[in-house]
Amino acid sequence: MGHLDHATFGWLTPVLSYVMACVGAALGLQCTVRALGATGRSRRNWLLTAASAIGTGIWTMHFVAMLGFGVSGTQIRYDVPLTLLSLLVAMAVVGAGVFAVGYGSDRGRSLALGGLTTGLGVASMHYLGMAALRLHGDVGYDPAVVALSVVIAVVAATAALWAALNIKSTLAVAVASLVMGGAVSSMHYTGMLAVSVRVAPSGAALPGATTMQFIFPLAVGLGSYLFLTSAFVALSPSAGERAASASAQRPVGRTPP
Repeated sequence: MGHLDHATFGWLTPVLSYVMACVGAALGLQCTVRALGATGRSRRNWLLTAASAIGTGIWTMHFVAMLGFGVSGTQIRYDVPLTLLSLLVAMAVVGAGVFAVGYGSDRGRSLALGGLTTGLGVASMHYLGMAALRLHGDVGYDPAVVALSVVIAVVAATAALWAALNIKSTLAVAVASLVMGGAVSSMHYTGMLAVSVRVAPSGAALPGATTMQFIFPLAVGLGSYLFLTSAFVALSPSAGERAASASAQRPVGRTPP
């Protein structure tokens, strides 16, 4: 059995991955709150941004954490198409959950459906990303720990969507984002505890790309997207602010003599 190291760079990758999860959650929740206060095309656009933010944040969290993952006795490579597919799955399935909440007429049912869908999307992204691993050996999983990680993902997603439906203040969204970031990180590292690797030493070249060739540049690019989009959302007026501005600019009628 190969020895698994989940933090080859010390606390750097766990802390940085948690930050990325929190940024994605904060942006996604803020966009969902904006969507619930909008109508028509504006609501759709906010929900699309929320889905891309949460999906990107979760994916970036996972692969930033994987930068610190190592197995003794073998190098690690990543299958590029499968890794990119995990990103698309994250955004698509999270998007389905966010839209269920954004357009559902029954909030309780929409929350349950959205939380389940989004949570399964988080778990699917994680294990699809793990399937992209290429190493000299066989990867196995503890079914009980895998099931626990999926439960954590569903509970975390449901709690985050509940926050989007019920919390409006910026401070409350920030607190909810910290909680969701912690839950997503917990899901990741719980899922990693389920992993075991039976190393089969070999001199053959591994297919795929190294983390520094592919994962690191992509994580930096997606992280930059999250921070730039966060700045845009922070500077974009809310529906209430636009209504107040329009009311202030409306000409006041003259008082008849």
